[in-house]
Amino acid sequence: MLALQRQRIILKALEQDGAVKVSDLAKQFDVTEETIRRDLSMLENAGRVTRSHGGAVMTRLEKHEIPHTQREITNRMAKSRIAEEALSRVNEGDSMILDASSSALFLAQLLPDIPLTVITNSVPIVQALSSHKLIRLIAVGGEFSRATVSFQGSLAENNLMDYHVNKLFFSCWGVDAQRGLSDPNEFTARLKQKMLGISDERILLADHSKFNVRAFSVIADVSAVTEIITDHETPETQCQTVRACGVTVTSVAPWETNE
Repeated sequence: MLALQRQRIILKALEQDGAVKVSDLAKQFDVTEETIRRDLSMLENAGRVTRSHGGAVMTRLEKHEIPHTQREITNRMAKSRIAEEALSRVNEGDSMILDASSSALFLAQLLPDIPLTVITNSVPIVQALSSHKLIRLIAVGGEFSRATVSFQGSLAENNLMDYHVNKLFFSCWGVDAQRGLSDPNEFTARLKQKMLGISDERILLADHSKFNVRAFSVIADVSAVTEIITDHETPETQCQTVRACGVTVTSVAPWETNE
C-alpha cells in the first residue's frame, strides 16, 4: 500500500475516533512503527494532525475544503479588486483556463463579450459566461464535486490534455515559498498541475489569506507561476519572499473612497 493511501485511511480513522496509536496502525497496515511515524510526521507537516505520545490526534484548527458558496463571500472585496487587475491581462483572442476557484469566478463575471476561448471545470463559470456569444466556452467534464461545484478526477485531467492555452487564471489554498502552492484536496491539486502544464502564462489570484499557508496536497513550486496578483493586505515581506523565487508579484491598491 502506498503511503498516500495509508495516510487517507489514518485521516478517516482520526475523523471517526479523534485519536490513533502508532502501535495499532502498524499492526493494521502490517508495517513497522517507524513507517507509521513517518506517515504521521507528513500529516503533521501538512497541518492535518497533531502528534501525541505514541500516536496522533486530529488538528482541531484544521481547515477543510470550504463550500463554494462560502468561498464567494470570504474576502470578497479583495478578490473583486484582484479580479479587476487580472482583467487587464486579458486580450482579445486569448485562449485561457479558469479554474473552479471563487477568484476565477470573480474574473469570469467581469469578462466582456469579446472573442476568447475559455476552458473551465467550474459550473458557476459556465453559467456566468453562457450568454456571451463571442466567447468559445469549453467545459471540462469529470466527477462532480458538490463542495466546489465543479468537475475533477482522472476524466477531467485527461480531457485537459487535449488543449494548450496561452493563459491560466487560478487560485489555491496556500502559498508558501518553501512548500509551494497547495490545496486541501489531492484531486483539485492534481487537476491544477495539469492546468499549469498546458499553459504559457500562469497567473495566480491569491488574496492575503493564502500566504504563509500550507495545505495537505502540493500543487507545484511557487516558481511554476508566472505572476501572482494579490491585495494590499499581503505583507511586503511575504511578497518579497515570493519574488525571490523568480515570480512577479503585483499587489493591488484598495478602491478609492470619497470620504
